[in-house]
Amino acid sequence: MRQRLAIRFLSGAALAAILSMSALNSARAEDAPATPEANTPAVFDAESVDTFAGAFLAARTADVDHDYDTAISLYKKALMIEPGNPEIRQRLMISLLLNGNLEEGVKYANELKNDSSVERVTTIVRGMDAIRRHEYKAAQDILKYDGPNDLDRMMTSLLLAWARAGSGHGKEAIAMIDKMKGPDWFNIFKNYHAGAIAITIGDVKSARSHLNDAILDKAGGATAPDTFMRAVMALARLEAKAGEKQKALDAVSVGDNLINNYAPLNALRDSIGKGETPDQQVTDATQGAASVLFTIGAALNRDGAEDVVSLYLQIANTLDPRSADTLVLLGGLAEKQEQIDRAISFYKKVPNNSPMARISELQLGLALAQAGKVDDARKHLKALIDSDPNDIRSYLAYGSVLSDAKDFQGMADNYDKAAQVIGAVPNRGDWAVFFQRGIAYERLKKWDKAEPNFKKALELNPDQPQVLNYLGYSWVDMNMNLDQGLDMIKKAVDLKPDDGYIVDSLGWAYFRLNRFDDAVNELERAAQLKAGDPTINDHLGDAYWRVNRKLEAVYQWNRALASKPEDADIPRIKEKIANGLPVLDTDPKTVDKTKQPDPPPAVTPSPDTTTPPPADKKS
Repeated sequence: MRQRLAIRFLSGAALAAILSMSALNSARAEDAPATPEANTPAVFDAESVDTFAGAFLAARTADVDHDYDTAISLYKKALMIEPGNPEIRQRLMISLLLNGNLEEGVKYANELKNDSSVERVTTIVRGMDAIRRHEYKAAQDILKYDGPNDLDRMMTSLLLAWARAGSGHGKEAIAMIDKMKGPDWFNIFKNYHAGAIAITIGDVKSARSHLNDAILDKAGGATAPDTFMRAVMALARLEAKAGEKQKALDAVSVGDNLINNYAPLNALRDSIGKGETPDQQVTDATQGAASVLFTIGAALNRDGAEDVVSLYLQIANTLDPRSADTLVLLGGLAEKQEQIDRAISFYKKVPNNSPMARISELQLGLALAQAGKVDDARKHLKALIDSDPNDIRSYLAYGSVLSDAKDFQGMADNYDKAAQVIGAVPNRGDWAVFFQRGIAYERLKKWDKAEPNFKKALELNPDQPQVLNYLGYSWVDMNMNLDQGLDMIKKAVDLKPDDGYIVDSLGWAYFRLNRFDDAVNELERAAQLKAGDPTINDHLGDAYWRVNRKLEAVYQWNRALASKPEDADIPRIKEKIANGLPVLDTDPKTVDKTKQPDPPPAVTPSPDTTTPPPADKKS
């Protein structure tokens, strides 16, 4: 199976770092763009519910679907029926906070402040609300923690320091942070926030010292890249304001070493190069407290932590509503939770003068397509290309939408134009343009144009697993360069051993080479790594049939059929369920070529890079 590139532009520096290494979130070719109906919440009348059980169960369903408006209405209904129910109060509070309703959420946080099961949440919410209202003494009284959790202790201590700075005791706040004890990963957060506090009180020496320590912390940069980049930009702005233009540019260069072509950093470099003195992102205690939740939330941003991260970022957004990186992360989370309208609203809030404004516009275009508004997405992204024809990210975003729409000729034309913009001497980061261009021509059955682009992508990025996989499988599929193609797929598996799609590709290559025992081994592993994928189940069924495990083969084909395969694959799978595979032709030169590879997945652009993500494997 060939994966297609899944490009994201707006998931923060952490994702940006991943994207720059070409490991973007994988999208499946089989995933058709969502229809508007699929992304439009069903209209639900909470007033029609008249039992506690009905309201509670419906609220939980809405909660799980991240439909917080409906969940809030239903939890309130349940609370009217059972006013003293503590679980409903807890769930209502959390839903309000996840929906960005801090002021109303605080009401329930105050009511639940002595409830040990939600004490950490209520403490943070009440403390942040006090800081928002500039009641710094009250915030210091609230923000207490003596438990064993290092993360909670660090978060509370940093918020306490910002509250102390807000009350006019900045030097004491810095000293509080310096005295914090904890694991080594504390250091990047300590140094950034101590440096940011020092900037707000005009202590240039202390700010410079702490921020330099932050940007020299390579381990911290890997752990918390968003915090690292904030430290880099804070130091660069500090040096620019102090008249140290070269030192400011040197600081920017340190950021380039972590994330190449990061849009906010590029804008900052241009501004400093013109002799300007850009304003600091954090200028007071309110923004500082918001930055605590942003830096921690961004560092935690990974699969399985979406609700916690959303909670922190929503509170941060309430205190600092113009923070572009917070809005961009919230938009990315909303997309991941399939709340496309919510994502679009976050992207639209990014200030026009922000360096991330264009990134948010690109991601907005992708979100429109994901919402089923493909024509709007095309117009939006085409307008962005026209407004700045040299921005390669625009071509990647537009190409993603064309790929999803299976407009492979339009996709090829788009990447032809991108290649013209790149010119005769591409950079390493341009590999994705050539890779996507190759996919477009491969889908158009113009291999003479596809193959040189795959080779160019590999020349620019020799260890890119998606390119290795796609080109290697294509060769095997066409019965050419068999040894080299198989070696390339094996290398891709070595680079991404937990990628079910790439492992499937190796198994299917073995199958096409009539190495059926090897095929079974790899395809069984792929099915474990990517459970429920119709293509992988289909492949595994074929392999089982060839090793005479025919009952298991039929079972896997039935699983494939139940997993919503492509419409074009359904008749073929049903035929196999009824009659099995045809008698084997042992001559590999006559191996059946009727099975067409899945079209490549769409690209989801990243904030910092012109490099798109991985591609879907060939099946």
